[in-house]
Amino acid sequence: MESPRPRRSTRDWVVDSVAFVVAILIALLTYNDGRSDQVPGVLLAIDFWSGMLLALTLWFRRRWPVQLALIAAAISVYSDAAAGPTLVLIMTVAVHKPWRTSLWVFAVNFIATVGYLQVRNKPDWKTQLVIAVILYAAMAGWGRYIRSRRQLLQTLRDRADRAETVATLQAEQAQLRAREEIAREMHDVLGHRLSLLSVHAGALAYRPDASTAEVAGAAEIIRASAHQALQDLREVIGVLRAPVGELPQPAFADLPELVEGSRAAGIPVELILDADGPMPEHVGRTAYRIVQEGLTNAVKHAPGEAVTISVTGAPGNGLSVELRNPAPHRRLGDGQGLKGLSERAALVDGRLEHGRTPDGEFRLYAWLPWPL
Repeated sequence: MESPRPRRSTRDWVVDSVAFVVAILIALLTYNDGRSDQVPGVLLAIDFWSGMLLALTLWFRRRWPVQLALIAAAISVYSDAAAGPTLVLIMTVAVHKPWRTSLWVFAVNFIATVGYLQVRNKPDWKTQLVIAVILYAAMAGWGRYIRSRRQLLQTLRDRADRAETVATLQAEQAQLRAREEIAREMHDVLGHRLSLLSVHAGALAYRPDASTAEVAGAAEIIRASAHQALQDLREVIGVLRAPVGELPQPAFADLPELVEGSRAAGIPVELILDADGPMPEHVGRTAYRIVQEGLTNAVKHAPGEAVTISVTGAPGNGLSVELRNPAPHRRLGDGQGLKGLSERAALVDGRLEHGRTPDGEFRLYAWLPWPL
């Protein structure tokens, strides 16, 4: 089933009207010039009205360009008035059809011109033949230029459409990556806070003889940790509901506050911090997450044990982050948290190591680039 033809636009009406008027003017000029030939009046009338009828067919030139151009070639054998419409139709074929079709139409009209010169018995037929060929070639060349320009514009539009499609896909992929990042943030933030909450809840269960003040203090810490965990969860859910967004990100300057929070929860933590100078934001955030995940793992796998944190470095030398804590004798699994830390370190062109040392400690070490 053929698709319906597009409706003629305002620009098409203007172009067709101009082409019709120009064809009529050229037809009148060539007809008046041809009246000087020794041609009977009846034939002149046929000549004139044939040219006018051919000019009317220009309104259908977009639908049947080749057919009308061949009809024009047949009429041009005897008609002067057909010259104008014939030129317009040659250009139309060149605009809408491939170059081979244009070449065949050009050849047919050239033969028709030779026949016209023989029928009219023109004395200067060579000159008129050269002029006709130049005019035909000029109109065909103009038509090919228009066709090439339209194809170029269409190609550019297609590229723009493809670029827009690619941009949309990239935006969707960026949103997916952002959501994956949010999932990591959820694991890091909530895992750390819930681990602290678990420590205090376990302490209450372990110390049934604790005083009222100690129970109240532990309950307050549990309440505050639970409240903060809910706040973090609300932030995560709010970001997931939004089309675009991200969680508030911690900075390297928040590291002492993170350690103080763990100390307040009863975890003995020693922090050695020796890193001065302007640090890239993504490097500082990665260092913060490594320390946070290390503290979470220490609470989960070695509750109550001391944790030593060393964060040292300088611009040009890189940033070293190391956490050590006594490791239990049971097997330590490589959980999703450590895998996530390895991915974080790799994203900033750093590296991460973890495992049990000969001294029986669990060591988490990361090196992160810190450019000058």
